[in-house]
Amino acid sequence: MTTIIHLKEIASIVEEMDVIHAMQEGFIQYSNGNSVVPPVGELIFDKPPGDVHIKYGYIRNQDFYVIKIASGFYNNAQFDIPSSQGLMLLFNQKTGQTAAILLDEGYLTNIRTVAAGALAVQYFTPENVQAVGIVGTGTIAKLQIQQLQKIDFCKTFWLWGRNQDKAKQLISELGNGIDIRIATSCTELAKNTNVIITTTPTETPLLFADDIKAGTLIVGIGADTQHKQELDGAILKKADLVIADSIPQSKSRGEIYQALKAGMISEEKVIELGNALQAPHLRRSTEEQIIVVDLTGVAVQDIMIASAVYSNFKAKKPC
Repeated sequence: MTTIIHLKEIASIVEEMDVIHAMQEGFIQYSNGNSVVPPVGELIFDKPPGDVHIKYGYIRNQDFYVIKIASGFYNNAQFDIPSSQGLMLLFNQKTGQTAAILLDEGYLTNIRTVAAGALAVQYFTPENVQAVGIVGTGTIAKLQIQQLQKIDFCKTFWLWGRNQDKAKQLISELGNGIDIRIATSCTELAKNTNVIITTTPTETPLLFADDIKAGTLIVGIGADTQHKQELDGAILKKADLVIADSIPQSKSRGEIYQALKAGMISEEKVIELGNALQAPHLRRSTEEQIIVVDLTGVAVQDIMIASAVYSNFKAKKPC
């Protein structure tokens, strides 16, 4: 019988999971060639603006293959509906039987996204962190700050969004105990931080090379389609290291795609995340290095988190 797991149960299980470690394992399996991940299926909508991603695949010698459908419809706020929606499907690798339907409403996609952001911070950040800059004021921005708090990374944040009322609302939702300052521009944010995480669906760059100080780590997680771009390509040209969660995927979407298309970088400059996680010489070597980590979202993340949620659910369920 197929197991159906609802959002409330999923969120409770995730609270007890080490999601960052799961992401690390997934990226390593991917870069080591132990996974099968076809190209992303995608639907792009104009009226209203939105996108739907279908990501799927399996890791060899594991129990399940996973199909994930996740969407972002960016006008949903006016209807008091979260922009992220979706579900994940687990199937037995040996028989094809449906093992579970995870009705997560996009939650797991958001969680695995910010867990990957935190993983990048753990491995590529400068030793002395001045402050963390968060570009964007939506759900991902909120979850990313909360994820960084869980690993006790930094207590000082700068936040920028197009709507300062939304920035103030986000600060209120996060509560006391976090020093969050509102930047009036991305330039001001970059001036006061040396770790920057971008979380918006913009198609027009928000950060530029002249904004970025020596030693800055930039983690881009908003640009996950062919048209989105948060970083001007000159930033990647200026960077000492450019990291992709998936090199094949980065050739058709995200910041690396935009920089390649503009002739700002060559494919040879790009390092895959799973390889860098295993090889210290592919990571930061000086405090002055500028590093860009481009996270477009890879199906191995969905495989790892969906499988872990299902396994934990089964372990807790009374016989």
